[in-house]
Amino acid sequence: MSAAPAPARGALAFRGLTLGYARHPAVHHLDGTVPAGTLLAVVGPNGAGKSTLLKGIIGEVAPLEGEVAHPGLARREIAYLPQVAEIDRSFPISVFDLVAMGLWRRVGPWRSLRPHGRAVAEALAAVGLTGFERRPIGTLSGGQLRRALFARVLLQDARVILLDEPFAGVDARTTAELLDLVVRWHGEGRTVAAVLHDMEQVRRYFPVTLLLAREAVAWGATAEVLEPGNLRRARRLCEAWDDEAPVCRGAPPAGPARHPHGHAHADHHDHDHGPPHEHAA
Repeated sequence: MSAAPAPARGALAFRGLTLGYARHPAVHHLDGTVPAGTLLAVVGPNGAGKSTLLKGIIGEVAPLEGEVAHPGLARREIAYLPQVAEIDRSFPISVFDLVAMGLWRRVGPWRSLRPHGRAVAEALAAVGLTGFERRPIGTLSGGQLRRALFARVLLQDARVILLDEPFAGVDARTTAELLDLVVRWHGEGRTVAAVLHDMEQVRRYFPVTLLLAREAVAWGATAEVLEPGNLRRARRLCEAWDDEAPVCRGAPPAGPARHPHGHAHADHHDHDHGPPHEHAA
């Protein structure tokens, strides 16, 4: 019997993944694979663990149990765009320097980025910020800062791109232009995962969706995942979750139950707890 082929570079795999803070889980027993080249929306109620999942992929939040695997993929091949609220806009840095940070992993931490001014200028032009190089980031509007962060991701030239609420508080024109970039990345065969709240946007642009409510409520083709029953179930799960519950051991029970530690598990008879191992990208 021949061995199974290794996953393509750019795939992400979650194996019994539990993420949390101070031993209290925020994402619970997640299993499944994101094939290379997938355009994935991560959705769910507030507090569902969406941002925590992205931080777990980049290693900012360590697993309490299980693991995130990205076979054959170096850390520098994963780009992460955080929420704008996580950027310290009072820090005295120019737009040029913010965007040029996208080159650090390729150029090296101790080399000047000034010789790469042309690459930075091209990235800024791609997001409509030509002429903003010398502006302090604290003078940018929310939409302009978002464009600058997208320019930084462009320079990273990564196989996997993680976007945390990339269009929150951004006007329609900026959103449309940035979505064009996302579609372009997908067309280039990159793996893109984005935390989103606009369900119409998800339905229109993202073929695959993971619906989280601290655990996977549904994962697969977007039209099937976003059916009303799944969305209602996700809201109920987040409302029932005990934020002070400790990490539990083992997979959730098969069937409607209340875990003795206090976090609710979904009804596994009428939804997928995790994804199939192959999704249409």
